[in-house]
Amino acid sequence: MTSVLGPTLTTLHHHAHTCHGRLLPLLLLLPPNHRHMMGTTTGRRGNDGKSNTRVGRFGHRLGSAVGDSVVIRGRPYGVWGGSSFSSSGTGNSSSSFSSSGTGNSSSSFSSSGAGKSSPPPPVLKNAEDLAEFIKERVSNVLVMVGAGISTPSGIPDFRSPGTGLYDNLQKYNLPYPEAIFDIDYFMTDPRPFYTLAQDLYPGINYSPNTTHHFLHLLHLQHKLQIIYTQNIDGLERLAGIPEDKVMEAHGTFTRASCTRCGRRHDGQRVKQAIVDGDVPVWCDEPKCKGKVKPDIVFFGENLPSEFWDYHHHYLPFTDLLLVMGTSLQVYPFAGIAEAVSTHTPRVLINRTPAGTIGSRPGDLHLTGDIVNNINTLVEALGWQDKLRHIQQQQQQQ
Repeated sequence: MTSVLGPTLTTLHHHAHTCHGRLLPLLLLLPPNHRHMMGTTTGRRGNDGKSNTRVGRFGHRLGSAVGDSVVIRGRPYGVWGGSSFSSSGTGNSSSSFSSSGTGNSSSSFSSSGAGKSSPPPPVLKNAEDLAEFIKERVSNVLVMVGAGISTPSGIPDFRSPGTGLYDNLQKYNLPYPEAIFDIDYFMTDPRPFYTLAQDLYPGINYSPNTTHHFLHLLHLQHKLQIIYTQNIDGLERLAGIPEDKVMEAHGTFTRASCTRCGRRHDGQRVKQAIVDGDVPVWCDEPKCKGKVKPDIVFFGENLPSEFWDYHHHYLPFTDLLLVMGTSLQVYPFAGIAEAVSTHTPRVLINRTPAGTIGSRPGDLHLTGDIVNNINTLVEALGWQDKLRHIQQQQQQQ
């Protein structure tokens, strides 16, 4: 991959696109030593006509802040300093609030800034410890997922040598691998993306697997706070997880918009046109006639403003961060794991280490096959029958 990307980096930096920050990890093709390169903003606006937060060409947030937080060179900087969050900005708190209203949350959040400091995170050594913690003390699990949770469904990830998406794009005759998700290249030649979309559209060739069903089960057990997903495959929705419980950070196929005027188009109509090969899809707005594409976040497009809600809407109430199937190399998405309070346990279920998970006392890494790890966790939770019921329901649909 490096040999392919090396000659193109000058071109990429010259174009200086921005990136939306949603579903499949579009930036995973970049090796770590390249992902800190900075881009510039495009000045594009979102579909609502409002300017959204812009990020650099390789996923960096540029010159805007959420509260006291700014991302610099791909790293969250100054996010609550790792201590308990206090809305008054003074002191720490042992008060416990739950965004689900159950009152079972162990997250520390103070509305007054008074009280004692939060207790240290629990020591989690294995899946059994994690299961006990979830059963006894958790009501708000914030989940981060990447392409690794969808590989058991048959969808290739991005960077695996030989099998990853970017290693198998030769048939599209692209000037560089990520051009297939580049907005400027799409405007010049949309055919490669439309061809790829025929295969990737949710519900056509791929179905949810055990990992997606487990996430649905977390919701049914009133444990799920929200899922931040990098994936554009839509398998979280197909698994039955409510839309308001999923932040599709890199976009969705369920909606479509004109790349020129931003007008929303019927997602199902656009899907049918692409599947039937009736492309390009043109905007029907008078005097526009721009190209229409699914609302997948391309290089050169804006980050959705609601992505940043995690700072204030979720993290102060999060009991557990569960990270699955991602290398945590794509910023600003990976910054969520950094912004979590040091009092909140972080659990990584992934074949290999990722990000900084493992550097804090409450961190746990479950290595190996993701489905095997999920099955072990479900057994420790005593949820086998419930998971089996969900899977049977899915098969009947």
